[in-house]
Amino acid sequence: MRRRIGSLCAGLLTLAPWGVLAADSDPTAPAPAHVAPAAPANAMPDLPYAQMAAMMDMDDASALGRVRVDQLEWREAGGAGAADWAAEAWYGGDYNKLWARSEGDWPGGDGARGRAELLWDRIATRWWSLQGGARYDFGGGPGKGWAALGVQGLAPYWIEIEATAYVGSAGALAARFKAETDLRLTQRLVLQPEVELNAYTRPDPARQQAAGLSDVDAGLRLRYEIRREFAPYLGLAWTHGPGDGAPADQWQWLLGVRAWY
Repeated sequence: MRRRIGSLCAGLLTLAPWGVLAADSDPTAPAPAHVAPAAPANAMPDLPYAQMAAMMDMDDASALGRVRVDQLEWREAGGAGAADWAAEAWYGGDYNKLWARSEGDWPGGDGARGRAELLWDRIATRWWSLQGGARYDFGGGPGKGWAALGVQGLAPYWIEIEATAYVGSAGALAARFKAETDLRLTQRLVLQPEVELNAYTRPDPARQQAAGLSDVDAGLRLRYEIRREFAPYLGLAWTHGPGDGAPADQWQWLLGVRAWY
């Protein structure tokens, strides 16, 4: 009786999955014959690249574009206010883009003053690109043109960096540095710290530009993304720049919107 039970258990172990796996892992066992899949019922003919990309919707060489108004805000400090803007747009492929950006302010009762840049953007590494082009300052006196050369990219900890050097007429030089990042508190609530510095080798009182480190703008904005493309925000900024005969520091309240398309 015991012999019969032992034989039955051995047979069950042989049929068990681990028994089959053990037999399959035997290096001396012959390899199973390869069974080729059936031929496709409808063979696809050779297609030009453009037609194939359109059919499969996988054209990674197509040109794309975006317009983003990063800051459209009202700044208030000591009973005096001014409208500020910072916007950019680009169009191109993965390696080359045409990039345009503008920043400035519109004090109450005065005309707008700011700058506009048109740059060619060429990717240099995975996270960084080189930019070259022209800048034009408007408002606050005669217009002024600059040649521009800089870098733009993503630093560690997801910090977006813009660093640009400018060459103006008669050997005038300038430099601009900007850094910002998004700290996502929730899926819709985002805190954005930002700092921008501008330096010049020559003063320009009409444009409130001093020699050396001319101005610093450090801000903290809390936005609520109603949609990813549209987000109102409020914030606080500290500015340092030329005053009446001496540099002036100022705290400002911010209220604005951020949008992109």
